[in-house]
This record gives sequence, C-alpha cells and structure tokens, in this order.
Amino acid sequence: MSTNLTNTEQSVVSNTKREHEEERKGATEAVDVCPECGGNLVSDEEHAETVCDGCGLVVETDAIDHGPEWRAFDANERDSKSRVGMPTTKMMHDNGLSSNIGWQDRDAYGRMLSPTQREKMQRLRTWDERFRTRNSKERNLKQALGEIDRMASALGLPENVREMASVIYRRALKEDLLPGRSIEGVASASVYAAARQAGVPRTMDEVATVSRIDEMEFKRTYRYIIRELSLEVKPADPEQYLNRFESEFDLEPATKRRAHDLLKTAKEAGITSGKSPVGLAAAALYAAALLEGEGVTQDAVSSVADVSTVTIRNRYHDLLAVAGETDALPASVTADEASA
Repeated sequence: MSTNLTNTEQSVVSNTKREHEEERKGATEAVDVCPECGGNLVSDEEHAETVCDGCGLVVETDAIDHGPEWRAFDANERDSKSRVGMPTTKMMHDNGLSSNIGWQDRDAYGRMLSPTQREKMQRLRTWDERFRTRNSKERNLKQALGEIDRMASALGLPENVREMASVIYRRALKEDLLPGRSIEGVASASVYAAARQAGVPRTMDEVATVSRIDEMEFKRTYRYIIRELSLEVKPADPEQYLNRFESEFDLEPATKRRAHDLLKTAKEAGITSGKSPVGLAAAALYAAALLEGEGVTQDAVSSVADVSTVTIRNRYHDLLAVAGETDALPASVTADEASA
C-alpha cells in the first residue's frame, strides 16, 4: 500500500514539474518572439530598447542597465575603477568621492543627540569641511562649481550641461587662466559656452541676469575663455530658441510648424547670417501667428524673447518676403504699420 502511494506521489510531482517547465518555456517564448510577425527579438543596448529584427517593432523601452557607468579594457583598469557608492561627477570638486556628515543631529535609531554629542558632531563637520579642500585650487573649484550649479538651476539647464560647464571650468583652472579674472566671471562663461555646445542655448542677457558680475565683464571673459581653450562653439540656431518661446504661448500645431518652416526657408536663402538668432526666432513666431490668425501681439513676443518690437517688425518682414508670404498678411496689420 505504501509503495502504491509513493508511486502515485512521484507521478504527481513529475506532472507538476512538467507543467511548470512548460509554463516557463511558454513565457520565455512569449518574450523572445515578436507579437506582430513572430520574428526574433533583440536587445538594443544603445537605445535601451527590445526590438524585432524582422519588422522593427519596439516591444519594450526604457530597459534598465544594471552595469557600471564606466568601461574597463584590462584587469588593472577594472580594479582601479571598481568601487561602491554614487557615480563620479565633475560637478563636485572631489568628483563626488568624499562623504558628508549629515546635519540632522540624530543617531541610527532616529533619536536626537545630546547637547554634548551635538557639539562634538558640529566640530567634526567643521574639520571635515576643512579637510575636503586641501589647497587653494580645490577651494577655488568648490566655490566655482557651486556657482555653476546655482546659475544652471536658475536657467533651467539639464544635468549634462552642468557637467559640461564644470569640465570647461576645470580646464580653465588647469591651464591657469583665472589670474586677473573673477571666479564668477569664468563660471558664467563656462555655463554659457556649455549651453551653446549642448544645443540648449540661453541668451547672454539671461545668463548675465543670474550672474553676480556685470554684463561687460561676462562678455569679455567669455571671449577670452573661448579663445584660450579653443572651444568649438557653433552659431546658435534660431530654431533652438523658437522651441523655448513657443512653450510660452498656447499655439496650434499648425502655427508652430509654420514658424519652423519660415526659419528653414530663411536659412536656405542665407538671410540669417549675421542676424541675432533670438530676433529671428521671435520674428518667425510672430509671423506664423499672423498668418494662422492667432492672437499674438508683438509686445507679448517681445516680452518673452526679450527683444525690441522694432527688431521683430524688421525681421518678420524679411522672413515673409523670402517665403513669398507677404500677400497673405491681413490688411489690418499692413494698415497699422503704415500709419505707425
């Protein structure tokens, strides 16, 4: 009787295992097969996507990269880069490898420290802060990187621009370009140059507004840093400013497309050379709003773009003339400008 029971139990266990294996196999096949055409799925690590190699269908996006942020090509380099903690960053003077003593004055259980312990921890914080900057260059770098982070936050610049600005400032410090110039001036120039290089430019007036130096010193320092570091900064594209100005208005998609088309036509005709990209972007936005019947005034565009209405008026006529859209202007607009 016990033998029959044992055989029965074994058969039940065997059937259960077989069912689990079939379920796992079916789940694996469902993941590895394209639901559209039945083709094989491949992992695109560069774009963090899973795509079908047959029809190109994107099955999964935003895949998680569990590997380190660095690459190593031999054992020695792997050992030197292997570590724990947060990724290194150029936005901190010590690349983010040091630690900070918290300010909460609580122990590991969340209890408040006694007055004697709080006084001791305050002394430790003071000494820790002093030891983190070992020389004048590190103190200089710490102050400058804090200034870069402050200005980038005020300008709404992304993380990669802040990293790039930090690298530019480090280069200027390494090549001894700071004597005779203020830390704030070189930091402001680094932020402006990094934003231009990253394709998210800000105007000089915007950077000067959040900077702690006057505009003339900022412009002079920027030209000096660009020349001495041989930075390749391309002329700003008006369309990059246009994307930002459009977000300030509730415009129809057709109006936005028309504004971009006006700028593209102007660039092909070669009339954008030597003209302010901010003024061109503002003029294209106003011209497209006129052609599409949107209620956008010159004063509103002037306030957002921080350019004069005279500049907008002159530039938008040039854009319309090149695009052959002058006749499409409403008669009321032409009459108002003639009387003005």
